[in-house]
Amino acid sequence: MRILKLMLVLTAIVAPAAAFAQRSPVVVELFTSQGCSACPPADAILAEIAGRPGVIALALHVDYWDYLGWKDSFGHAAHSRRQRAYAKAAGSRSIYTPQIIVQGADRVVGADRPAVEALIAAHGARPPAAAIEVERDGDRLRVGLAPVAAGGAGPSEIYLVRYRAAERVAIAHGENAGHEIDYANIVTDWSPVARWDGLSAVDLDLAVTGAEPLAVIVQRERLGPVVTAARLP
Repeated sequence: MRILKLMLVLTAIVAPAAAFAQRSPVVVELFTSQGCSACPPADAILAEIAGRPGVIALALHVDYWDYLGWKDSFGHAAHSRRQRAYAKAAGSRSIYTPQIIVQGADRVVGADRPAVEALIAAHGARPPAAAIEVERDGDRLRVGLAPVAAGGAGPSEIYLVRYRAAERVAIAHGENAGHEIDYANIVTDWSPVARWDGLSAVDLDLAVTGAEPLAVIVQRERLGPVVTAARLP
């Protein structure tokens, strides 16, 4: 996995929350694997919703099915650890694929389209806890955050996520042997860049490289609900 070198400058800003763009798409995380025979329908669902303006759909390929005869070319142990951390936060001992987690809060079988759509609609109708504004200028990325609610957004982690928009893979072995599968929004890096107290408006100046699309996700600490998010092509 490519590691981004990030330079972070965190300073308070005085602009009121109303000055920030009120953009908060629903974050949909799919935990999937090229070696999982039940995953292609969920991969197709993610590909369909990936282009929606109100959704940030991200595919996190895990590595714990690699022993079944096919090593996932996008798989990474960090994605498996993230899924296990979600399970621990929910008081569960088990993980599986395909699993979708919507807005860091609700878990559902990844191939259950009606449930996925219902959760996206429900979270999309809720007001964001924070306002976010992102702007890229060459190798610099500015992220502005401000709480919306009077009580603040709560202590949160700020993540920078990089992903590939699409790729087709011919699978030669394992449970999906002989199939070519189209994957969308394949996460290549999910890096924490700062912590935020959720109370004060802040302005972040990040150094970024590469041409891959990126997203900024603000999530309550200990893998709690997503507070706000934004993406750039």
